[in-house]
Amino acid sequence: MAREPREGGRGGRERDREGDDLVDKLVTINRVAKVVKGGRRFAFAALVVVGDQKGRVGYGAGKAREVPEAIRKATERAKRAMIRVPMKEGRTLHHDVAGHFGAGKVVLRSADAGTGIIAGGPMRAVFESLGINDVVAKSLGTRNPHNMVKATFDALERCASPRSVANRRGKKVSDILGRREVAGAAEVSADV
Repeated sequence: MAREPREGGRGGRERDREGDDLVDKLVTINRVAKVVKGGRRFAFAALVVVGDQKGRVGYGAGKAREVPEAIRKATERAKRAMIRVPMKEGRTLHHDVAGHFGAGKVVLRSADAGTGIIAGGPMRAVFESLGINDVVAKSLGTRNPHNMVKATFDALERCASPRSVANRRGKKVSDILGRREVAGAAEVSADV
């Protein structure tokens, strides 16, 4: 069942334009085999991370008989499963956070300006796609890329900005952060 384009003639082009600024990174590709009566049938499984480098990121897995098709499927799934992550000053996390998925455990720590991305392969792809420039991350318990990426997303979903915490508690941001940090943030925004 095909979708009808919206009035105004924009239809699906708006999604295409929105997708142009997305960065996709291939995390891993794996050859898998299905044993059938005549022998083995080989296919390829791909894991892709997609982000806009402005706070939105998603991941997806795809499997097909050929590599390009598996990557395309994974990219489409990643675009559909994007989440928004609040970032401090557009470069790091607001607070330290831990996440887990299966045997995979990750610890993400906010870092000072100039630290860079200190993280292992699959987590590095997530942070580069997300647009985080300064973070320290450690993976514990597994080296499986799928579980590392899912644990990283579990941690990122737990991140909260001071504004959202203040709204949830019915307080002001200055009550959450303290006067000194809010004054420092005001000075930084005044300089920019």
